[in-house]
Amino acid sequence: MTTARDLINDALKDAGAIGVGQTALAEDINDGLKRLNAMMAQWSRQRWLVYHLIDVAFVADGSLNYSIGSGGDLNYPRPDRVEAAFFRQVVGVPGNQVDYPLDVLNSREDYNRIALKSMDSFPACLFYDSGYPLGYIYIWPVPSNQYEIHLSLKATLQSFSSLNDTINLPPEYEEALRVNLAVRLRVKYQMPMDPQLIGLAKVALNVIRNSNAQIPTLEMPRDLMRGGSNYNIFSDRYDG
Repeated sequence: MTTARDLINDALKDAGAIGVGQTALAEDINDGLKRLNAMMAQWSRQRWLVYHLIDVAFVADGSLNYSIGSGGDLNYPRPDRVEAAFFRQVVGVPGNQVDYPLDVLNSREDYNRIALKSMDSFPACLFYDSGYPLGYIYIWPVPSNQYEIHLSLKATLQSFSSLNDTINLPPEYEEALRVNLAVRLRVKYQMPMDPQLIGLAKVALNVIRNSNAQIPTLEMPRDLMRGGSNYNIFSDRYDG
């Protein structure tokens, strides 16, 4: 199993900072660990570099908002955004429970346009305020405890607390980590950029991009629907 120390040593060699048979100084290894964790933190914010989404669920309690982050109402690492959301009626529904999508509002300005923010009813949309250290989730209309809210969030990529931590990521990540860390190490040592190394880094990232690509089905905005009809992209007409 490849450890963080192994990865950093290989990245230092790829960067040309040490040669074959040479041993990196402890200071260089520790600096490499800092840069590796900083790179992983950035990658965790980019959807195409995260290999899957997770489902975070909680039962509503009538609150106007819910905090998320370490020590928040939802004790999960603070996300930068909510990718998608739905709610499920869990009380008073016999048999199979039905999921209903929630529209995700992408800005505070959109949420501010809601006139009666405390109205309680059947939920329709969600706004995520990505504050720090806690983010806040606003659902409108405000749901009661008969609804369970589900959030689709990017998984947090691995961070390394120790040089002996093993890499616990899909196999294609190891090459991308090594060569992209090597690019950053050349900057650290004020070495000129190596076009071949940059090319390898781009190829490795493209492999991850292609393996992680998930493109949702295109849907027409509701405002473009007329009289209950559906727009047919093939005939360029409204059917129904």
